[in-house]
Amino acid sequence: MSTEKDRRKKDETAPEHSPVASSVDPAPPRQIKIAGAVTSVQGLIGVIVAIVLVIRALAGHEETAISGYGTAAWFGIIFGGVLVGGIALWAGRRWGRSIALVAQILLLPVAYYLYTSGITVVAVPMALVSATVLVMLFSGPSVRWLAGDSDPDL
Repeated sequence: MSTEKDRRKKDETAPEHSPVASSVDPAPPRQIKIAGAVTSVQGLIGVIVAIVLVIRALAGHEETAISGYGTAAWFGIIFGGVLVGGIALWAGRRWGRSIALVAQILLLPVAYYLYTSGITVVAVPMALVSATVLVMLFSGPSVRWLAGDSDPDL
């Protein structure tokens, strides 16, 4: 029979009470890990585009309708956030899911625009990847993990 003092001592030493353990949510399901990896790749692609735009602007390439530096800053900020959200989701942090959801929802109209512009080689894979990530983020194990269930793979 355990005493109240023993129960309190056990609760104080439990791993879930440590600051390190509480910063990462326990055991994200495979769908979350994959969605985080894909979202990270999408963010990385956007950041690479930003770097290319800066290099082009530094090399003297000028556009009449857009600013190379301004577009690079926009890409860097937006897709840098997507990259961070994807990494967070892959690492098991629940807040990364919101960023991944918004990114995928916004990439679907971009894919449609590319499709109607005749760039189907890019549009179709983009739409399929975004839709697949959305399905993963709304799958049963993912939603249970988000709700904090102890065994999300059931």
